[in-house]
Amino acid sequence: MTRRGFIVPAVAVSALLLAGCAPAPEEDARPSSTAAPDYCARMVTNSGGLEDRSFNQSSWEGLQQAATDFDIEVDAIVSTSETDLAPNVEQAVGTGCDFILTVGYELADATTAAALANPEVHFSIVDEQVAGENIKPVVFDTAQAAFLAGYLAAGVSRTGIVATFGGGNQPPVTLFMDGFVDGVAKYNELRGTAVRVLGWDKATQDGVFTGDFEDTLKGKTTTERLLDRGADVIMPVAGQVGEGAAAAILEHGESSLIWVDNDGYDSLPAQFRPILLTSVLKNTQDAVLAIIDADLKGDFSNKPYVGTLENSGVDIAPFHDRAGLVSSELAAGVEELRAAIVAGILEVTGPNTPR
Repeated sequence: MTRRGFIVPAVAVSALLLAGCAPAPEEDARPSSTAAPDYCARMVTNSGGLEDRSFNQSSWEGLQQAATDFDIEVDAIVSTSETDLAPNVEQAVGTGCDFILTVGYELADATTAAALANPEVHFSIVDEQVAGENIKPVVFDTAQAAFLAGYLAAGVSRTGIVATFGGGNQPPVTLFMDGFVDGVAKYNELRGTAVRVLGWDKATQDGVFTGDFEDTLKGKTTTERLLDRGADVIMPVAGQVGEGAAAAILEHGESSLIWVDNDGYDSLPAQFRPILLTSVLKNTQDAVLAIIDADLKGDFSNKPYVGTLENSGVDIAPFHDRAGLVSSELAAGVEELRAAIVAGILEVTGPNTPR
């Protein structure tokens, strides 16, 4: 049975994140699939919405690029609450589209159920590893890139105290925090310093969490407490909550923000650019593009896509307006660590490292 050719516009969104092991496309290469006007794809967001300045937004940008490159029809169904998730996945399947992309761990159960009931449809989920013959997880080893960000933060800190906090204690969140803590520890090891990290204990897998990914006021008050304790570089891993962190840091006047998922210099309001040290990036756009390219060619696989530093699935962003804080020695140290991780000389790992 084919799902091609029957298209109904979608009107709501819900999200899910996950990845696979295929290498990311080269930066100067563009997939070569022929146009398939009878092929359509739908995306379901989580409750963070389409313009969450995070993985929903990045996933949607990848789907939009696929529409341009391959001449296919795409749409997004936006979820506004947890009760929307399963109905929105059902709605996406009901459009008759060939490919359904869900974003975030909250969509795992709904994606699994829909894939089992519709074996002729291909599914992919972002930031969650879900098993299924017709489900391709899209996950990212963000600890590798966050390790570089932690090393950088330790090198920039004036107070000797940096911090991180999350929206919830879930593997896609704590993986960032593990890498950040390990990067600070590596800086201390190599430089003989004693920079401290507030907000996360890797050994106990416990730390500071706001309890959601949308309430910017929680992000602001949490960050204010960390600033009061002396932290001068802070990495929120909390979606839109992180914008509250940015507001607190901007008011503070002397501290720096590290954003996650995409380059906050581009996705956050311009007023926050002066405080942005770097961002820990997930290259979700290219992952989505590569998966749809393979599906159009008849090469869909349920093998997870895992983004790493080696395949450019993860990275850190440029230092932009904060470049003056980063000495040439510190920047060189970051690049040396990157090379060591890519070469397999230095292993960055934790309990939630994707495989």
